[in-house]
Amino acid sequence: MGLKGTEYTFPNQDSFYKGKVRDVYTIGDKLISVVSDRISAFDFVLPKAIPYKGQVLNQLATLFLTESKSLVPNWLLESPDPNVSIGLKCEPIKLEMVIRGYLAGHSWREYKSGKREICGVIMPEGLKESDKFQKPIITPATKAEEGHDEDISKEEILSQGIVSTEVYNTLEKYTHALFDYGTKRAYKHGLILVDTKYEFGMYDGKVILIDEIHTPDSSRYYYSEGYAHRQSKGEKQKQLSKEFVREWLMDHNFQGKEGEKMPLIPEEFVTEVSEKYIELFEAVTGERFEKRDYNNIVNDIESSVLNYLKK
Repeated sequence: MGLKGTEYTFPNQDSFYKGKVRDVYTIGDKLISVVSDRISAFDFVLPKAIPYKGQVLNQLATLFLTESKSLVPNWLLESPDPNVSIGLKCEPIKLEMVIRGYLAGHSWREYKSGKREICGVIMPEGLKESDKFQKPIITPATKAEEGHDEDISKEEILSQGIVSTEVYNTLEKYTHALFDYGTKRAYKHGLILVDTKYEFGMYDGKVILIDEIHTPDSSRYYYSEGYAHRQSKGEKQKQLSKEFVREWLMDHNFQGKEGEKMPLIPEEFVTEVSEKYIELFEAVTGERFEKRDYNNIVNDIESSVLNYLKK
């Protein structure tokens, strides 16, 4: 079970693009994004789909995009199906705006290796994994067409002319505003938004938030209850994110490097990943997750999009 992908042909369709997770259809100035149950780690798509993952991602992103629209303009117009979002076609800015409130994941791996600077930002001495930064830091990455995204500093972004100073300042302003919104929202539900990434595009000369926000694919959450106690004892934080998938792969000698072989993924692990995604949905929304019917999912998605296009 699980939606591995779709290949529709909609009326007046201009193009189709299959991303790591999303199947994207273009019709005029609209994008139709079908969120599959594919899962990627270290820039590789894993061979098995994760049931309900696409539904979790799409419904969370729809909720957060709708709530935050008054703070930052975004691409979303409507979500006619639990796995589908329809919005404005923007010209993507080839950057990921990564913002970190805590030392975790990639930043912790860099810090542990002895580095004290990431993307031009100096990190203080004496930090432990999961320590809170004095204030959130922005550590951008280039958006690679193929291969791995690479860390890049603000100075390099501007000197390479990826965006203008004015656009970059807007990206930073929007990134901080969204992270502040996400942090406060997570806190209300007993969670800490540790770090996340945002993607932006240009539409009609303006910077627009695109893609998804504050989902387990783009964000890392800790449970706030017991956080301070675990830090004081040097224990691992209890987290909700895709990091445990990366950790499982690393434990099985895979980090996406040349010569490494993707390990076989047991069904029990697929079920565990699915349950984690549902757990995060329920934790961050405070609502019960309603599992969609998979029996006719491909036809249901097509019907919902066609009905939207007839409007």
